[in-house]
Amino acid sequence: MTDTIEIKKGLAGVTVDYTAVSKVNPDTNSLLYRGYPVQELAATQSFEAVAYLLWYGELPTESQLAGFVAEERANRTLDDNVKQAIDLVPLEAHPMDVLRTAVSLVGASDPAAFDNSRESDLAKSKRLFAKLPAMVAYDQRRRRGQALVEPRDDLDYSQNFLWMTFGELPDPVVVRAFNVSMILYGEHSFNASTFTARVITSTLADLYSAVVGAIGALKGPLHGGANEAVMHIFDEIGSAENVSPWLDTALAEKRKIMGFGHRVYKHGDSRVPTMKAALDTLVEHYSLEGDHARDLAALYDTLESEFVARKGIYPNLDYPSGPTYNLIGFDTLTFTPLFVASRVTGWTAHIMEQAASNALIRPLSAYNGPDERHIDGYVPDDAFAATVRRAEESVE
Repeated sequence: MTDTIEIKKGLAGVTVDYTAVSKVNPDTNSLLYRGYPVQELAATQSFEAVAYLLWYGELPTESQLAGFVAEERANRTLDDNVKQAIDLVPLEAHPMDVLRTAVSLVGASDPAAFDNSRESDLAKSKRLFAKLPAMVAYDQRRRRGQALVEPRDDLDYSQNFLWMTFGELPDPVVVRAFNVSMILYGEHSFNASTFTARVITSTLADLYSAVVGAIGALKGPLHGGANEAVMHIFDEIGSAENVSPWLDTALAEKRKIMGFGHRVYKHGDSRVPTMKAALDTLVEHYSLEGDHARDLAALYDTLESEFVARKGIYPNLDYPSGPTYNLIGFDTLTFTPLFVASRVTGWTAHIMEQAASNALIRPLSAYNGPDERHIDGYVPDDAFAATVRRAEESVE
């Protein structure tokens, strides 16, 4: 039976549904959000405007953006029960566990959690968009033994995110690079975490459940955790001079080099040039403070050059984003939570799209276990067997 079935491991090459949220244009190698190349959005828009685009399908007018921004700023503060829940998560746990718990509690506290109308789901999406930065920022601070920094309603999304994390007003070049990273991470079609969210939504579960499931999927090192893995590799290599011997050993051991390769992009991730340009601005900015930025840039360039030359595999977005977040001052364990704060916009856009034209996602499988077999000495109970037969007959 299984010999006649073509198995698509990892659903590679399988088209399961339509989406109007995003696509990769193979002709221009551009990632499009609602038709707009993401590099154009990163060059011209705030992350708030891009979130609006993903949810509403069009970029906002000036007045629409003002109303959207006001709503986001009014919802930034964490409720006391969420802060208490974060405090209860052991410091040894991964920050993604903190987000999974905090988002779940926000959902459990929402009286409209089971209202799956678009209006209700849009309100939930905006609420998570506003509160996730505070969750991420507070968790990094508590791990450093620092107190919570309350949000400010006079700062834009990216400024406020950095303010809550570091307790000081960030330099505009840092804000700009961070805003670019949030836009580039916002959406990417039916990736593993987004598809997880759509599967959960297809069961008619609530939006919060779908987002919590997506967080779990994003935690994996083959998905969102790759940006953390990039910095672990950099720490392991140490300096540009060590790249060649390190790579010799890594390739001989058939190690997977995180930050390179992508299921969708075969000739380079279209988002990388934009993120690398933002990284370069930070290298120049932070080089005034010491050698770390220049050393990091040299290691980055050397590893990319050697790996591409040897394997012909190009970087993905996680490769430049990891060093970017490092230079800004985020702890490595915080990198994937930053991904969550961005991708929640894409996840929720897909959740609402799935709900609007829903079909339960339930693929088939090809069984390759033992043939039918029976327990030695088993004798069917006649009364039970008769009940089963009657039930089968009623179904027929």
